[in-house]
Amino acid sequence: MELVIDNTPSYKIGLEGIDEIIQNVKVIVNTPKGTVPLDRDFGVDWSIVDTPTTKTFQKLRISIVKAIEKYEPRVKVKTVEVIPDEMIIDGIFKVRLKCEIDV
Repeated sequence: MELVIDNTPSYKIGLEGIDEIIQNVKVIVNTPKGTVPLDRDFGVDWSIVDTPTTKTFQKLRISIVKAIEKYEPRVKVKTVEVIPDEMIIDGIFKVRLKCEIDV
């Protein structure tokens, strides 16, 4: 199943199936790497957004894909679109992902 997922925060307890997977992707993408105490590798390296260039956005895309591959293997990311004009929280850009979900 192919879906488009953005990283607008929306967290609920007790989700199952596709809703759980979508929420997991949002948590991964919105968590800055190094902020989870017992798993400092969890999340995305948002520190690179301090220098907004084409290379920076490419590095951000790579960081997002690697994090999702590692922490939510049911999702295969096909495309990552970084929307630099829209920030959602604490300097994190809005991101839109086209994903294939294996349910």
